[in-house]
Amino acid sequence: MDLVIITGMSGAGRHSAAKAMEDLGWYVVDNLPPGMLPALVNFLNDERVKQMAVVLDVRSRGDLEQIPTLFEELEPLAGEPQIVFLEADDNEIVKRQESSRRPVPLQGSGSLLEGIQAERRMMSSLRATADMVIDTTTLTPHQLTSRIAAAYGEGHTDLRITVMSFGFKNGVPVDADMVVDVRFLPNPHWVPDLRPQTGLSVAVSRYVFSSDMAGEFLTRLESLFDVISDGYKTEGKRLVTLAIGCTGGKHRSVAITEEFAQRLTASGHKVTVMHRDLGRE
Repeated sequence: MDLVIITGMSGAGRHSAAKAMEDLGWYVVDNLPPGMLPALVNFLNDERVKQMAVVLDVRSRGDLEQIPTLFEELEPLAGEPQIVFLEADDNEIVKRQESSRRPVPLQGSGSLLEGIQAERRMMSSLRATADMVIDTTTLTPHQLTSRIAAAYGEGHTDLRITVMSFGFKNGVPVDADMVVDVRFLPNPHWVPDLRPQTGLSVAVSRYVFSSDMAGEFLTRLESLFDVISDGYKTEGKRLVTLAIGCTGGKHRSVAITEEFAQRLTASGHKVTVMHRDLGRE
């Protein structure tokens, strides 16, 4: 059985992710006490269920410490479980929880923000072991669904790569496995005719790649990624997010991301492209 654990912060989109998995044909169980996992996996193996996703959160806080031991028990039954951890920044979670008028599980008599911070501390160890971290701060539900589908749709056992452009002025993506900086390339922002355009335009892309450094950089990055991807496969890591950043996430990082994604696709990799900051000021 393929087993995926969906976990993370309250308000970060766990239930949207679970619904996306269900739509992909996975058997989904929400808020199962971790101690019941081995029995459930045994039962579903007998029922010939091949793919199961389980939502775990701090409502099962008494059992979270058991998870490493449980995974050892599960390995003969379901292979190595994959952990997907969903998070968002504090302000965004506050906004979402206030709009739904619901407290977070650890809030108690304290403030909403105190409850969120307590939950973040409690979940930190689980986040550190996650196979895939998705920061949903700026994602719409549709974009989250697309990320889940790209990771766990048909052919999900292959290495699946997300190449993401971003702007350093808006912060480094917390869900990136690798971050590369392309601010050394000539900046189209300083060319008046190119400034209103984006890296998706032919003119901006040509300007970026008019520098010999751009082509050399991508060739070396491609060689490096070949080595790293082989290591990921050996270690059983299926999901990789590569973030490519420039100043604002509008020109250079977008053009480089598009070209690098095309190269990876031509090499036979399964690739999803995201432009995190495109459209932001």
